[in-house]
This record gives sequence, C-alpha cells and structure tokens, in this order.
Amino acid sequence: MKAYQQGWTLRRRVVALLGVVLVLLLGLAAAEAAVAAKNRQNIDAVLLKTGPLRVQAQELMSVLLDQETAIRGYAVNGDRNDLAPYQQGVRREQDLIASIRNLSVDYPDVRRQLDVVERQTAQWRGQVAEPVIATTERSGPAAGQALITDQTRQQFDGIRSAVTMLQDEVLTVRQETADRVKSTSNVLVVLLIIAALVVAVAGTVMLLSLDRILIRPLAGLVGQVREVAAGDYKHHIEGSGPPEFRRLADDIDLMRQKIAQELDEVRQARERIEWVNSQLQKQAEELTRSNRDLEQFAYVASHDLQEPLRKVASFCQLLQRRYAGQLDERADQYIAFAVDGAQRMQRLINDLLAFSRIGRLTTGFTEVDLNKVMGDVAGQTEAARQYADAQLTWDDMPTIRGEEPLLTNLLANLVSNSVKFRRPDVTPKVHVSARLVDGEWEISCQDNGIGIEPEFADKIFVIFQRLHSKDAYPGTGIGLAIVKKIVEYHGGRVWVDTDAEEGTTIRFTLPALEADVEAARAADEAEAAERAGAAEPVEGSTGEGVEVAAPEVAPQPDGPVREESPARADGHGTNGGMKETVG
Repeated sequence: MKAYQQGWTLRRRVVALLGVVLVLLLGLAAAEAAVAAKNRQNIDAVLLKTGPLRVQAQELMSVLLDQETAIRGYAVNGDRNDLAPYQQGVRREQDLIASIRNLSVDYPDVRRQLDVVERQTAQWRGQVAEPVIATTERSGPAAGQALITDQTRQQFDGIRSAVTMLQDEVLTVRQETADRVKSTSNVLVVLLIIAALVVAVAGTVMLLSLDRILIRPLAGLVGQVREVAAGDYKHHIEGSGPPEFRRLADDIDLMRQKIAQELDEVRQARERIEWVNSQLQKQAEELTRSNRDLEQFAYVASHDLQEPLRKVASFCQLLQRRYAGQLDERADQYIAFAVDGAQRMQRLINDLLAFSRIGRLTTGFTEVDLNKVMGDVAGQTEAARQYADAQLTWDDMPTIRGEEPLLTNLLANLVSNSVKFRRPDVTPKVHVSARLVDGEWEISCQDNGIGIEPEFADKIFVIFQRLHSKDAYPGTGIGLAIVKKIVEYHGGRVWVDTDAEEGTTIRFTLPALEADVEAARAADEAEAAERAGAAEPVEGSTGEGVEVAAPEVAPQPDGPVREESPARADGHGTNGGMKETVG
C-alpha cells in the first residue's frame, strides 16, 4: 500500500497540468479582453469623434466664408436678399460650434482653439458685419463699402487662421487616436500569439507526459497480459508508472493466479466430464437399441398381435351368432364378454400405435386450412352426432402450418369427446372457435356436457387416465393424451378452461402465420387511429360461421349457414391411414 502512495496519481498530474494551462489561458484571456476593449474605444474615437470633428471644422470654415461674402455683397448692392447667406451662416455656425464642443469633451486643446475661433468670430460680427449692415441700411451702399477696409480684411484673415489652427488640432488628435488603435491592435495580436504558444506548449507537454506516464506503462502492462493470454499462466505481472497502474497490475496478477487455479480445476473436471461423456455415449447407444426394440414391438403389436385378436373376435362373434339362444343365459353372457374384450383390445392396440406414431412418422408441415379440417371432422363424427342428435358449429377458422392428418385427428377427438360426455335429456351442442392472442391462435372446443371438476383438469391428459368407468362412458383413455401430444408436436399447449360456466371448454394454441399477425397489428393500429381521430363509426361485420347438424341443419349463431353434404361426409371416414379414435 505504501508503494501506491509514492508519487502523484495520474489524475493529480493531469489536473495539475490542466490547472496551470487554465490559469495561463484565463490570464491571457483577461488581458486580451482589456486590450480589445481599449482598442474598441480608440476605434470608436476615430470613427465617431475625430472624424466628425474634422468634417465639422472644415464646414465651419465654409460657413464663415459664406458670411464674409454675404456682407461684401450686401455692401455693394444694398439688396436685403444678399444677407440671407449671412443669416443662415450664423445659425449654422452656432450649431457647428455646439456640436464640435460636444465631440471635443476629451480633447481640451481642441476646445481651447474652438473658444478662440468663437471669440474672434463674435468680435468680427460686432465690429465689422453688424456696422456694415446698419450703415448700408441707413446711408446706402457707398457708406457701407467705406467701412470695409484692409483692417477688416485682416481681422477676418485672423478668423481664418484660427479655424485653420482648429483643423490642425483636430488632425493632431485624430493621428494620436489612430496611433493608439495601432498600438492596442499590436498588443492584442501579441497576446493571441502568446495564447497560441501556451496552447502548443501545453499540448506538447501533455503528449510527452501521457507518453511517459500513461502509454509506456500501459504498453508494458498489455505486453505482460498478452504473455499470460498466450498460455504462460505462471508469468508474474508487475506494473510501473502512476499508482493506479501499479494497483491495476496487482489486481490483474491476482486474477491471473485465480485463473491458473481454476484452470487446474477445469482440467480435472474435464477429465471427469470426458469419463461421464463416455458413459453417456454408452447409454445413448443402449437407448438407441431400446428404441429400435420398441419400434419392433410397435410393428409386432400392429401386425402380429392383431391377427390372433381378429381370429379370436371373429370366432367369438361366430359362436355368438350361431349358438345364441341354444346355450344357457350364462354361456351367452360369457361369449359377449369375450367379444367385447377382443374388440376393446383391438381398439387399445390401434390407439397405442397411433399415439406412438405422432411426431415419428411425419409428412412435413404445410399450410392447413382449419375450415377444411372442420369439414372433415364433421364427416368423421356424423354417425356419433346423428346417434346423439348433436349439433356441431364453428366460426371462421384460420390457416396455420402443420400436418393436416394430425390436426384432423386432434379436432375429431375433441368433438367426439364432447358428444360422448353429454348430459341426459339435453341436446348436445359443440362449438369450435378461434382467436388471435399474442401471435398465436387460441382454438376453443366448447360443449354443454357434464363438465370436468377443476382438480381433474390436468389428469385427463395423462394416458390411460379415466374419470368414469368404461360401462358409463366407453373408450380407451388415450384420446386426450393423443390431443396433448399433437398440440405439443405443433409447438402449442392445451388446457381445460376451469372458468367455463357450463359444460367443458378445452383450449389449445397453435403458432399463427406471420401474415395473420401483421394483419391483426395493422387492424389494431387502424382502429386506434380511428378512435383518436374521432372518425365516424363504421358498421362492423360478424365473422362467417359454419354449422353442421344431423339430421337437420340448424342456424349458425355468428354467420351464414353451411350444410355438410352426404357425399362430402362419406369421403372422410379415416384420418391419414389411422382409424379415428374416440377417447
């Protein structure tokens, strides 16, 4: 820890250097601001004071000359109109003297010379101009001309000399101000050059300092880290430079030591994993052989076992037909038991075979129209619906990707279960609907049957699980297990809606096509925009529905009626080579 405290830290060094540069630049900036303000003041004096003073001094000379000329002209002609320039000149002279006095506040020599001009012009008007005007008016032009002598001319020449001296004073002041502008401009340029040099020197010092205290130690640290990264985990990392870098080097070295320790543990674990992988590979080979044996058993169950079962069932049925009534009542009952057992065994084997084939014997996913699938399901379940006088209806169904035979088997099992588990003295009604939820189609099969208790909602999808005796409701107990396996094979999930008020509602999900998701999103956005824009309400339309009822056609609640023709119904007695199962 003491080693870290030796020397200035990197932050302290950088802050100190930047502080010195900042103080210098701020001092230069303050000096430049003061010089610039003085320079601006001098420029304003040249442009706004000395320049106008020069122009007004020249104009003053012109005004005085106009007055003298007007007095001479009046003395010669005696015409009062010749006095107009004199009177205007007097007024203009007063304005000019007042303006020059205001502009020369900071120039006492100009003001003194202006006072001299003003005093001499007043004397000339009192001693020459006014007496000439009065004499000419009283005694005529000859008397007025007699007053204009060489002495009066010399007196006016004195005024002219005073105005010339005033102009010289203005020129002197203007030159001095211009010299000050040049001086302050030169000082300002020198200060800017000094500031540029300060920045250049500070930048050079910063680069050299960073190279010595940052780049070189960092490059050395990077080189040592690369040696460790190349595989030399025993290389000790030592830092140099500022305390931060030395501390960083120590931290990296601690990390190196920990990595080296963990690598030793990883090597040991890898050896154990390789041993476990070899055992898993042996078990996988054993599972492969076991699956092959199971497939062979399924083949035997579907062919070899069914042949003796068919023979037993056939001869039992033959005994039942030929000797019915010839034996006693108990013999007839035993024969009926034998026939029923053989038939149930055949159905059980077929259902087990169908269950094992799901996801193993595949034809590949295609786009399947569930409206067509529902038509096939209606044909397959027509006999059972006619027997129970059941009604089957469905809404407009979507198109999804899947295997059509499996989806037909899925919906046929659900519809058959709904018809089978009906309430006595109540007309069975089965309705299939679909809605888009979060990018999936949620399909529901709802009936008005006996219903399912919530505690058994998950149990019914387990193979061979039955909630009723086979005498009350026949079946093998595999139908809903097949439903669950088909749904999961298509990437969905299935459950019982325990909130249904009547009967049973089984829901399952299937992935929706991207086009359907985009269309639904666009429809939602259009509806939101319509509500936000306070547009006129548009009359909605209901979805097209389908109803198939036996023996009569009942109206579909949500759309027009579709009647399933007998020809179409007769054409869907099987499902992709597998017999239809009613769970």
